[in-house]
Amino acid sequence: MLSKPVQMLIEHREVITENFFRSSVNRIKALFSSSSSEIAEYVELPRRRRGSERKPLVTPINELKRRARVERKMRREVREFTLRPPENGFLVKSLIPVAHDVFDARKVLFAGVLRVMESIPIHVCRVCGEIHVGIIPHRIHSCDVAGSLSTKEHSWVKGGIEHVLPLVESFHLYDRLGRAVSHEERLEVDRIPAIVELCVQAGVDIPEYPTKRRAFPVYNIAGKMIDFEKKFPRDYSSGKDIQPFGFWRWKKKPEDNDSPPFSSVDSIQDIAARGLEAWEKMRSGALKLMKKYPVQTCGFCPEVQVGPKGHRARICQAYKHQMRDGQHAWQEAAVDDLVPLVHVWHVPDPNDGNPLVHELSRYYGKLPAAVELFAQAGAIVGEEYYGLMRKDAALPALDEERLVV
Repeated sequence: MLSKPVQMLIEHREVITENFFRSSVNRIKALFSSSSSEIAEYVELPRRRRGSERKPLVTPINELKRRARVERKMRREVREFTLRPPENGFLVKSLIPVAHDVFDARKVLFAGVLRVMESIPIHVCRVCGEIHVGIIPHRIHSCDVAGSLSTKEHSWVKGGIEHVLPLVESFHLYDRLGRAVSHEERLEVDRIPAIVELCVQAGVDIPEYPTKRRAFPVYNIAGKMIDFEKKFPRDYSSGKDIQPFGFWRWKKKPEDNDSPPFSSVDSIQDIAARGLEAWEKMRSGALKLMKKYPVQTCGFCPEVQVGPKGHRARICQAYKHQMRDGQHAWQEAAVDDLVPLVHVWHVPDPNDGNPLVHELSRYYGKLPAAVELFAQAGAIVGEEYYGLMRKDAALPALDEERLVV
């Protein structure tokens, strides 16, 4: 016969088990009682790339070899090859509205993030650089870099918009079909956000960053580009306001008549909804532009150059850059290279007041930092993010986690 303390312990465990299964059944019923579109399979993020690993190719290697063979054959034949926009220097007219939409969406996105950050703080680890969105930083032990604590806990400090939306810059090209920026010109040529440079090359006119709009096409004869236009417009052929390397000496100040995207009476939820819509519009529009206007990225470092070819500045410090004399290992860029995704832990209930704990880390999902920021502000997240948010799993209580099978 069992002693009284042992019987009490068994009864206590039975009560806990019964409560756990009852709460789990309720969660499952609530999960499956919703529409079937809300149930999404868990999507695991790709593992972090090592410094010695090259970025995956956007175009398969066999397709790149086939294109190289076609270009080699074109150089052997002495005849003219017809080029279509934008290869011939003209703009793709159907993508000009898309470029304006992307440019406007970027303004709305940055303004929305700044407004929402006034209510929802951003935390960044000063050791490993991990980001957390929310009032209370998480307590997940994932700081595993040189100089971190033995417990792998983070050392949080206040973050900014540069942590939510990292800035990726590119050299601004006056003529996107001209020669590449050399190493000697790297300090003379302006660097602007890569997404803005893509919009400029696709048809957005910014007075302080002029670009060449051609009136006559470029021809391809025996694999060589033949351009019959002057290097600069006829009005500026005297070189009065133009530097020898091809860029304008003067700059117009940005216009001050641009109205702010949000007013003081807009609620934080409305701002978050418009910001999330601008985020989706910017990424989808950039993907459409990149299908026609090429963008190059280094295979080992975050450097990006908008245009048909990369620059020649020897500023790469990534894996085996000595073998390349500091040159970048250029390859076709993806939209994530132009608009980086900073994934953060998703907070299921921001109003709960309890931080995310390490013991339940396998039940938490992740979201891009901008999406998580707008989601905590009240924006409705689209179904494409349900797999990352772990909508397929019910979050157990801390004392129930050990009973999960």
